[in-house]
Amino acid sequence: MGKIFRGAVYSLDPEQAHRAAIRALALWGSIGTPLGGGPESAAPVTFAGVTFPNRVGLAAGLDKDAEAIAGLFGLGFGAVEVGTLTPRPQPGNPRPRLFRLVEDEAVINRMGFNNGGIDAALARIAALKKRPGVLGINVGANKDSTDRVADYALGVTKASRHADYITINVSSPNTPGLRDLQSRPALDELLAASHEARGSIPLFLKVAPDLDRAGLEGAVRAAIDHHVDALIVSNTTISRPPLRSPHASEVGGLSGKPLKELARAKLIEAGEISGGQLPLISAGGIDGPDEAKRRIDAGAVLVQVYSALVYRGPGLARSIARALA
Repeated sequence: MGKIFRGAVYSLDPEQAHRAAIRALALWGSIGTPLGGGPESAAPVTFAGVTFPNRVGLAAGLDKDAEAIAGLFGLGFGAVEVGTLTPRPQPGNPRPRLFRLVEDEAVINRMGFNNGGIDAALARIAALKKRPGVLGINVGANKDSTDRVADYALGVTKASRHADYITINVSSPNTPGLRDLQSRPALDELLAASHEARGSIPLFLKVAPDLDRAGLEGAVRAAIDHHVDALIVSNTTISRPPLRSPHASEVGGLSGKPLKELARAKLIEAGEISGGQLPLISAGGIDGPDEAKRRIDAGAVLVQVYSALVYRGPGLARSIARALA
């Protein structure tokens, strides 16, 4: 089945394959996910006041517009994070903007927060009949915004009516200037506004793996000072470890297997800095149970996957959840 899945995916342009997967998952979800069920019930974990059915979450970026939530839970994920959602719809960057690096089991994207706007996504979420797992909503700012802090505050306000947790994404490399918001004092202003807007909903912060020690320390300290409930370490990287694919020189964020060592190192570093004061969620390069176990052993309370689904297939979440149990 894995070979059939990969063959079908690889026969399509990456963005076409992405859209086809979302449509298929949405259809499967609409009929009750037969032969799938819901989240794998394995070793529940509670933090930030939320109980996760298992320790495996889907990272933001796959279901940008909240179209396939039921189908994604049917794959076994304990948590599904949708988005990134911006206050206004935007088309994202010009195509081509998504590249499979098959030889490296990696992906490069420069999507640019393409989405239909937060209002349309929230309407779909509100129409869901049930949510068997934890739903996260990832929010960002419009590329042409003149007040990005206001964009985040608005996104948090709107998402707080529908989310189990909200993620502040200031770590995408594909919106010019966005990563500048990871540094203090800009991050302090952003988190203060987001904290005021969130009400009682847990707030997570997602940071880039490209922060140096001082930058990561600043982000961690800001998160603690502003009562952020968890830190997601990390997003895609603009660095380029040795790669074999002909797409290696494409501009954008690199994810998948080549990110493994860097993401794990940044998780450990964040743990050292936070001293246990901040729950850590690990993302980046997690391609199976062994690496997921290493992240939990390194201090993560939860792992998130995305790019590995392209190479390991739809059974990935269940296999990891069972192994972590």
